[in-house]
Amino acid sequence: MSNIKAVKKAANISPEDRGEAEFLMGPLIVRTQAKQREELADLALELTAKSTALRSSLPEGLVVALSHLVRSMNCYYSNLIEGHDTHPIDIERALVDDFSHDAEQRDLQLEARAHIEVQQWIDHGGLSEKPTSTNSIIEIHNRFCSALPDDLLWVENPNSGEKLKIIPGELRQRDVKVGRLVAISPGALPRFMTRFESAYSKLGNVDAILASATAHHRLLWMHPFLDGNGRVARLMSYAMLKDTLDTGGIWSIARGLARNVETYKSHLAQCDLPRRNDLDGRGNLSEEALAAFAKFFLTTCIDQVSFMEELIQPNALRSRILNWVDDEIRTNQMPLKSDKVLEAVLYRGELPKGDVGELLNISDRGARRITSALLQIGVLTSKSSRAPLHLAFPATLASRWMPGLYPDKG
Repeated sequence: MSNIKAVKKAANISPEDRGEAEFLMGPLIVRTQAKQREELADLALELTAKSTALRSSLPEGLVVALSHLVRSMNCYYSNLIEGHDTHPIDIERALVDDFSHDAEQRDLQLEARAHIEVQQWIDHGGLSEKPTSTNSIIEIHNRFCSALPDDLLWVENPNSGEKLKIIPGELRQRDVKVGRLVAISPGALPRFMTRFESAYSKLGNVDAILASATAHHRLLWMHPFLDGNGRVARLMSYAMLKDTLDTGGIWSIARGLARNVETYKSHLAQCDLPRRNDLDGRGNLSEEALAAFAKFFLTTCIDQVSFMEELIQPNALRSRILNWVDDEIRTNQMPLKSDKVLEAVLYRGELPKGDVGELLNISDRGARRITSALLQIGVLTSKSSRAPLHLAFPATLASRWMPGLYPDKG
């Protein structure tokens, strides 16, 4: 049984379908004949080249370490777009069950952890279907909302003041208005989502990259859930880009969207508008606006790849990390020769624990002491007592190691 059918059966209701035609959602992609198409194709190719070059320039161990940090960054900025400010240091604490005593802050930490867990699930291949499939979209919402505290599972009807419970993975059962847009009737959602899934199921490389933007808006236009649509759309687009570009999770558009949030929301609102004239595509909605949003989206992606590329240039990153560890050694916070271990991990991507003594020309006991200190402070990680050492990027050190990734905690 599909998720949609299961939701309907569980709810035991038949939401109203006013018979809107799926044509109302078009266009779902920017046509090859559109005047903006060549520029968008060039941006897609540029993004592909830059993302591939960044990923291939890094050892796999560093890719894994960076992906953990970027996951927290992505969560921070995605939540910030929704008006929820939970710093990555507090997010990192939530991942080890270190919660604030303040109830509101604790709820936001739980919300952030929910987002992290869903993205980690995506990163580890959790989606069995394409990110734009109905089942994938519902499952993303279900996993996110199922991990939220009860206080964050309610929305208020702005007209009546009625409080409505958000059911994880359940398509909305009533009408909603988002800004000036009156979304399609709830009963029409299964039809529209089937059309949405079909339109994005078999695309060439360029169209698949453009779809990370166009599908982003069209999902928000349908507004399938009572709440959480923005986060679901951003996670869906993240998963689409990850699949198409094999990003390794080492960059994310969320930071760029949050830093240009008014422009982001303005583009989304423009995409809600009907076609202007006969030169504005062939669908119901404006193709020009959709193309403009796709340009903004891809340009933002390229900017974020460039930002990460500059931030993790091997020599610059190595210099920042070694300057930090030199300061720690000078103030007796870290053992002597700790810098040599970090430098080796940076160069190789990983370092077997048994090699530390030989690397430093010290006893096994001395090697264990230095390794333990680096593991305890969180700059190295290891999956087991026998597994090799890998670099880690604790949020508390991001301002020294990765300046500009996100604001310092006040």
